[in-house]
Amino acid sequence: MEKYILALDQGTTSSRAILFNKAGQVISLAQKEYEQYYPKPGWVEHDPNEIWYSQASVAAEAISKMSLNGDNIAAVGITNQRETTIIWDRITGEPVYNAIVWQDRRVSEYCDQLGKEGYSDTIRKKTGLRLDAYFSAPKIKWILDNVEGVRELAESGRLAFGTVDSWLVWKFTNGAHHITDVSNACRTMLYNIHTMDWDEELLKIFDIPAALLPKVKSSSEVYAHTSSTIFGTKVPIGGICGDQQAALFGQMCYTPGMIKTTYGTGCFLMMNTGDKIIESNNSLLSTVAWEIDGKVTYALEGSVFVGGAVVQWLRDNMSFIEVAKEIEDLASSVEDNGGVYLVPAFAGLGAPHWDQYSRGMIIGITRGTGMGHIARAALESIAFQVNDLVLAMQADYGKEKLVGMRVDGMPTTNNILMQFQADLLRSPLHKPEIFEVTALGAAYLAGLAVGYWESTEDIQKNFNVDHTFSPEMELEKVEDMLYFWHKALGRSSNWLKKE
Repeated sequence: MEKYILALDQGTTSSRAILFNKAGQVISLAQKEYEQYYPKPGWVEHDPNEIWYSQASVAAEAISKMSLNGDNIAAVGITNQRETTIIWDRITGEPVYNAIVWQDRRVSEYCDQLGKEGYSDTIRKKTGLRLDAYFSAPKIKWILDNVEGVRELAESGRLAFGTVDSWLVWKFTNGAHHITDVSNACRTMLYNIHTMDWDEELLKIFDIPAALLPKVKSSSEVYAHTSSTIFGTKVPIGGICGDQQAALFGQMCYTPGMIKTTYGTGCFLMMNTGDKIIESNNSLLSTVAWEIDGKVTYALEGSVFVGGAVVQWLRDNMSFIEVAKEIEDLASSVEDNGGVYLVPAFAGLGAPHWDQYSRGMIIGITRGTGMGHIARAALESIAFQVNDLVLAMQADYGKEKLVGMRVDGMPTTNNILMQFQADLLRSPLHKPEIFEVTALGAAYLAGLAVGYWESTEDIQKNFNVDHTFSPEMELEKVEDMLYFWHKALGRSSNWLKKE
């Protein structure tokens, strides 16, 4: 009987399930979007039960499409949106509040207060993270402090906290396992990446009871088996990895210094730094990439909060286009941006700027400005933000010249964006043949755990480049555009603060 690896890719806007064969090829795929909730400006929530239902349904759909069953699944790998925070009742299995999504900014002022109290350096040195509303710990505290009765239940040990991976494992094992992996734990702001354990001082700073926390595991091992009610048989869960680390693994960036960028709702750059934690001098994050067979690999990371989401905004809020792919034709209708620059700081700016009070702006508008110019400026804003991150990453790593970057995610199908990105970076972009690299990373980690693939050397045989984008734009024009981009950034900076 032929076996496959099932990857569960739980993203910010949809849940997906993908079956891979030994060549790393997609055999079957199912996807389902779920509701986004915006209770107040700057707040973003998901219903944890909707996450579960959507993920369970696409897992069943991907298998049934091929007339397969649980016996055909060698292992399940999970990759997930990170930092998103869920707390649930261990007895009833019900969430005590909606999932607070990584994009949510409700705890910005609380983070500012902690910074004024002098905790920023302690948090950064222990976790590799900046004190920001992006991460899980302040979200946990908000739920504990604002949902009636929750803190008392948490202190009694009745409640469980988890990022989305923990929630899915809990549900797929019918509440038998409360775990996470190192790549997700290190994004909570409660995990010490030097000692590789939950940190008592950090728990005290955020006033979070340790009884809430899951057990931390490696990124590739057999953690548990699914409940037989899901697939008709018990299937091993063998890999867990946060989405960006999973993409790094799926892109086969196994050598220190290799960089990948995932373009999606946001954009996420990650560089493999091997067994060394590199402390950033340029406002990047030091993070755990993965742990396999007791060996920890670290990474530098930078995050763009609004990447492909700027295209969604033009579609859903501004009605410039009906479907996202139309953005390329609209942007192609003009020769250039016409002097228009768009800063998509809808939820503040991520690395290397970390300005949570910046807000979106379109500048350079004239009487001749049309929808095409704004569409082009929107696409260019994605590439500008990524370029800022690459420069910061190279400076931290001591690498003067980028020799190529591997890219993935739906926006990489946009040739205008990819070509402009290569022009800015003055370096080739390599897009792999296999598009689903985040899910593929989770599949590889799960497959390694059960011997489906023998080693990373075995996996690397599957990598093939679909297309390479090389720089074409004149350097003088690139430098001119970068000047006005950074000028526009300065205009949007700190917008919400009255000074």
